[in-house]
Amino acid sequence: MWDDPRQMNAVAFCVAIAALAMLALATLAWAVRQPVFAFREVVIYGPLARANPAHLEAVIREELRGTFFTMRLADARGSLSHVPWVRGLALRRAWPGRLEVTVSEHEPLARWNDSALVNTHGETFTADYAGDLPQFTGPDGSAAEVAMRFREFGEMLRAAELAIAEIRLSARGGWRLKTEGSYPLTLELGRVDAGARLTRFVAYYGGTLGRLQRAGVRVDQVDLRYRNGFAARMPGFKEPPAKKPA
Repeated sequence: MWDDPRQMNAVAFCVAIAALAMLALATLAWAVRQPVFAFREVVIYGPLARANPAHLEAVIREELRGTFFTMRLADARGSLSHVPWVRGLALRRAWPGRLEVTVSEHEPLARWNDSALVNTHGETFTADYAGDLPQFTGPDGSAAEVAMRFREFGEMLRAAELAIAEIRLSARGGWRLKTEGSYPLTLELGRVDAGARLTRFVAYYGGTLGRLQRAGVRVDQVDLRYRNGFAARMPGFKEPPAKKPA
């Protein structure tokens, strides 16, 4: 081959082409990192009720790295997802230097255990919230199930004009509810047939406990874990003394 000028020329041509290609790639890699291609505008779409747009933009400008061509949008989503109240993100480049960020927020449904919140999708998240919310308590990973039961049980109790202030799922799978109001009821549903037990309670509530409460008799706890009925606790209630026979 070394004695063949034609083959030597072909090899030299290939080497030159490869060198030019590498030079072009290096030049391109250098060019796309230049400030001229930096994002000059960040547009945030909402609507935003709780997430702070200024906070979002500050995170974008301080933590995200790269230009129009080099920014890794997956990394950008990861950084922005830690901003309080942000549930979902969609990022889009708009030529020549605009980054468009569409944000969806968490909608709070309840408080979760000691320090978190639950959104309307049954997902847990962390954020500061000063408003009134029901309290959910349960094992880790059970927030979606508790949220589902909260809606189910709440719909049942509506017929008795009761609403849930607290719902608890024990580690063994037992359910406990506490109603809203000045004189809340604690309802022990247990692990088995919780929905059926609550349906039975609602069916008989108006003519039993509801009548007692309207008469001024306070009932604070109801145990529904009975086959054909339920037991109620009435603090301070004393049975009238039996009449002595004449």
